[in-house]
Amino acid sequence: MRDSVIVVSLPTFGGSGIVATELGVAMARRGWEVHFISASPPVRLALYTSDPDICGRVSFHQVATQVYAMFHHQPYTLALASKIAQVAKRYEVPIIHAHYAIPHTIAAHLAREMLGGQTSVVTTLHGTDITIVGLDPSYRDIVTYALNASDAVTAVSQFLLEATRREFPYDGEIGVIPNFVAPEVFHTDQPEAAVIRERYAPEGKALLIHVSNYRTVKRAPVACEIFAAVRGEAPAHLMMIGEGPDRARTEECAERLGVSKDVTFIDSTLELPPYLAAADLMLMPSQSESFGLAALEAMACGTPVVASAIGGLPEVIDDGVDGSLLPPDDTKAMAEAVLALLNDRSRLERMSQAAAEKPHARFPRDEQVDKYLEVYSRARQRRSH
Repeated sequence: MRDSVIVVSLPTFGGSGIVATELGVAMARRGWEVHFISASPPVRLALYTSDPDICGRVSFHQVATQVYAMFHHQPYTLALASKIAQVAKRYEVPIIHAHYAIPHTIAAHLAREMLGGQTSVVTTLHGTDITIVGLDPSYRDIVTYALNASDAVTAVSQFLLEATRREFPYDGEIGVIPNFVAPEVFHTDQPEAAVIRERYAPEGKALLIHVSNYRTVKRAPVACEIFAAVRGEAPAHLMMIGEGPDRARTEECAERLGVSKDVTFIDSTLELPPYLAAADLMLMPSQSESFGLAALEAMACGTPVVASAIGGLPEVIDDGVDGSLLPPDDTKAMAEAVLALLNDRSRLERMSQAAAEKPHARFPRDEQVDKYLEVYSRARQRRSH
């Protein structure tokens, strides 16, 4: 049977969709046939459309749903299951890799049943499918089923593994495979960074950045509050990059705090690395992070992160070495940490150098891909028995 995999993920700028895409591209470069299935093309895939190393090995299959008057909501999970089964049958794909337990793993299990039960299902847990959505009484039982019916389960951090063990009756193996970044995309050599810095922070101003999907757990308005405290003590500018439900509230917060002229809101963009490289520091005051891919991307571009000491972030950031970790509710402490670094440029430079080394030393892409290949092999062996 050929080396091929179906990747089911969210087509968003969120960490799960990005890592799923980067993993699929890396697998294609190793000669695998990769089929992405989602409601729209994975956003990060656009970076690789002209990559000769994956030409002919990567396909995208869109899930189409129909609107019927009898349905109050479109039955996306059923349409997804049907598409997975169609692709797996047509291309003889032996592995379905579902990123997020619901709805993707459930759809993968339905597809496997449609195919006679021989296809392997691998589930990667990314965060809110366990820590938020999965804890809702409406979903807890079906998440438990998704875990127990998978041939292999992985989590992106030790924190997430422990949360899964604590909250769900699942005693099967969970492999921790951390997130990673593409070194050819996220690095310190970003020529456009100088232009961005001159545009937003000329004459020695400090330049801060916050990147998120503006969900409530990201606490984007708190990033504005931290910035306002910093701006009161030093000339600075804040770039807020992303889109989502809390963006309007964050813009209102900047107006209320009187710093709106020093805050620039930028939509989600594939041209993120130069913005990261241009900044002095990233602000990440999240309430919950199972890993914190945005932090790792910033670090790869040489930008240390001032973040909440919660979830999986302590597995990514070494406090005082390549970033600062502080209590999530202590806005004042975060602002003081930012100011301390801005006022000690030699320390900030050392931290920047350490940050740039961390992603490729601690979380090298090839090592994580190797781990997934081992998981695929075990999943296929389990299904064959």
